Amino acid sequence: MEALKMLISSQELCSQEEVLQALEKEGYKLTQATLSRDLKQLKVAKAASMNGKYVYVLPNETMYKRVTSPRSAREMLMTSGYLSINFSGNMAIVKTRPGYASSIAYNIDSSDIPQILGTIAGDDTLFIALREGTLREAFIEELSMVIPDIKNEEK
Repeated sequence: MEALKMLISSQELCSQEEVLQALEKEGYKLTQATLSRDLKQLKVAKAASMNGKYVYVLPNETMYKRVTSPRSAREMLMTSGYLSINFSGNMAIVKTRPGYASSIAYNIDSSDIPQILGTIAGDDTLFIALREGTLREAFIEELSMVIPDIKNEEK
């Protein structure tokens, strides 16, 4: 499913046939019925792209930016997509590569980090609301379980 999310985020796919072909190029062999079920489970919708075609989009992608040099889904899965984190009061803003914010937010939400009240994800930016009094160092330590690259950053 992660490969499917990455493909939908990084390519303009207009039909299930195109999605199946893109998945096959990445080494995934699915039936149309399985793909249909996965698309429904991910709540994938169709939206008009910049050129007027209707393409598959993930539910919380409000901006449908596409990368100019798409990478393979396998290559995308090998990196967290994380770029940087900045704080203001009890807010954290995480910058990601295009298409990564929603999957990182999903992983953060699934990890039940006690300092986090909630997340909002766009295409390449993730907003995290922190509990009052949260220490940044302790929060980054917890977040590093979800985003290992965060520890490599100089503060």
